[in-house]
Amino acid sequence: MQKITVVSLGPGPRSQLTLGALEHMRRAKRLILRTGECDAARYLTEQGIRYETLDALHEEAEDFDAFIGAALQTIAKAAARAQAVYAVLDALTDETVAALARKYPEQVTVCGGTGLALPLLQAAGAQLPVRVASATGLTVPSTQDGLLVVEMNTRMLAGECKLKLTPWYGDETEALFFPPAEKEQRGFLRVPLCEIDRQPRYDHTTAVYIPSVPLEKRERFDLWDLTRVMRVLRGPGGCPWDAAQTHRSLSRYLIEEAYEVSDAVSGEEWEHVADELGDVLLQVVFQSDIGAQYGTFELSDVSTAICRKMMERHPRIFGDGEDANTDATWEMLKQRRRGQDTASAALEDVSSGLPALLRAEKMLRKMEGLGIDPAPLYADEPAAELLRSAARLRESGLSAEEEVQNMLSRMVRRVAEAEKTTKS
Repeated sequence: MQKITVVSLGPGPRSQLTLGALEHMRRAKRLILRTGECDAARYLTEQGIRYETLDALHEEAEDFDAFIGAALQTIAKAAARAQAVYAVLDALTDETVAALARKYPEQVTVCGGTGLALPLLQAAGAQLPVRVASATGLTVPSTQDGLLVVEMNTRMLAGECKLKLTPWYGDETEALFFPPAEKEQRGFLRVPLCEIDRQPRYDHTTAVYIPSVPLEKRERFDLWDLTRVMRVLRGPGGCPWDAAQTHRSLSRYLIEEAYEVSDAVSGEEWEHVADELGDVLLQVVFQSDIGAQYGTFELSDVSTAICRKMMERHPRIFGDGEDANTDATWEMLKQRRRGQDTASAALEDVSSGLPALLRAEKMLRKMEGLGIDPAPLYADEPAAELLRSAARLRESGLSAEEEVQNMLSRMVRRVAEAEKTTKS
């Protein structure tokens, strides 16, 4: 296959064509435009530059995935015979370009041209940073930054984008809607987000811009919003209690919050579970913000540590080597990583600060992973029956700690029921 050069035509008007993109298209043996429905294409015709388009493929395709497949087949067939140039409005956001680069990484080169975003962002008076996304490839947004959604070429696609955006921004958030136009200076309408799919016309030049939303006006929040909230609380003029906390002063709260999560899960109160997990996440972000202040660690160290740990645990999925999903292999990996060359060192690594039953469960799991039979080690201990019970529960896939906690909760409920019966 010959080389495939991708160029951007720009927002549409011929005035936005760059000399570099024009020169690539002028020299092309085979020139393929994703669409001929733009002023730039009409200019190429006037200049006597021959090209073909994918408009017919787009009309014939059952869905967008089918169009991408057909487009790649057409471009590859052209490049099999001669060097080809593929011209799209914006190589940065075009889904066919992304698919082409994934399939033929050695043959595809992106060169020259302006994208769709610049004139739209200038018209909107946007301030960086801004996220630019194709309407067909829009994912759940990060609302900390402005968002520009380009190539919203149908009412149905606008509706799909609305469904993805409104849970995060709300129905009434003001959006700047750019109706179809090929003018160098773009105009827009200010509309509620819920109305972006109720406009008169749509084509490949249609776009929507949503400015960043202040924290106080958000409908939903993500992890990075929580880090910003924490910085405000611990910053100048924030909360004195939050600012005064240390790693040590907070450590007990994480244990308490973890038990609250376990209790909520036992009751299958899923909104309550989400709320309690938020409290656990707060402790992670809180500790990380303190760490960033004092140079001990920061949130990226926490996320890096757990990502590395999970990837090391699954080398078959994330790298070469045998699968490490078994407890035995996982324990050996952890021992090597932590420099533990004896079984006793691995067992000593189980925190003595854990509740006794939870510590017993972890030690039993480690012994199993290390190939140690624990029964002879505690056979003559006064609490041997407790450990045997914990071992049996573990073999049944249950947690001794959780089972005892659940039993105690049931006991409280039964006492309450007995009291009601007595009073009646």
